[in-house]
Amino acid sequence: QVQLVESGGGLVQPGGSLRLSCAASGIIFSIYPMGWYRQAPGKQRELVAQITTGSSTNYAHSVKGRFTISRDNAKNTLYLQMNSLKPEDTAVYYCHVDARAIDYWGKGTLVTVSS
Repeated sequence: QVQLVESGGGLVQPGGSLRLSCAASGIIFSIYPMGWYRQAPGKQRELVAQITTGSSTNYAHSVKGRFTISRDNAKNTLYLQMNSLKPEDTAVYYCHVDARAIDYWGKGTLVTVSS
């Protein structure tokens, strides 16, 4: 079965950095576009970044220039490098794949940006 396991979240001060990872299993990782989403308290889940099989990327306007999505197909792992973090980046971050028209989500990792 498909499993997505996020890691790397935590508490960081404004201006700091974190690197999230998503380990995928149960799918042929290299043939699917992947994405990171986030959900802040009291808000809807929103797209943060996407990466195609050819490593083309797309970002939400709010994170463009600060976050970088990447993938390592040899390790079946998706990454999100987050720099210059702001309090409004506080959220649970989820890894996502649409595999054969089925949406799969990880359980998420909490990122808290606070002084």
